[in-house]
Order: sequence, then C-alpha cells, then structure tokens
Amino acid sequence: MEITKTTIIGDILDTDPSTAPFFLEMGMHCLGCPASRGETLEQACMVHGVDPDALVSKLNQHIQSK
Repeated sequence: MEITKTTIIGDILDTDPSTAPFFLEMGMHCLGCPASRGETLEQACMVHGVDPDALVSKLNQHIQSK
C-alpha cells in the first residue's frame, strides 16, 4: 500500500495496525471513532497541526521496512 495525503486513515489502520502509534504520537487518540477513521491523512494532519508530507513519508517508510 502506498500512502498519500488523500488516503483514508481507517484504510491505513486496517491495512497495517502497527501504524497506530504514528497517529497517537500526533495527538489523534480517537482512532476507533468512525469520524476519525473516515478522514483523509491530510484532514487529520490539518486538525492536529502536523505536516502531512512528513507523516506520509514516515508511514511509507514504516510500511516498506516490514
């Protein structure tokens, strides 16, 4: 899976649950909430003040390292 800024958070977590700590680290503690799972990565980053490009890079590196 290649993650982009438009990837839905729920899809990321369903594909690789080990990505959850990256979202928790940015302050997104409601990962089970239907609203947060339906957001794009970019939307969540905007709400939490995180650089979406940096998070995309971290997540893709994490997934590729497995």
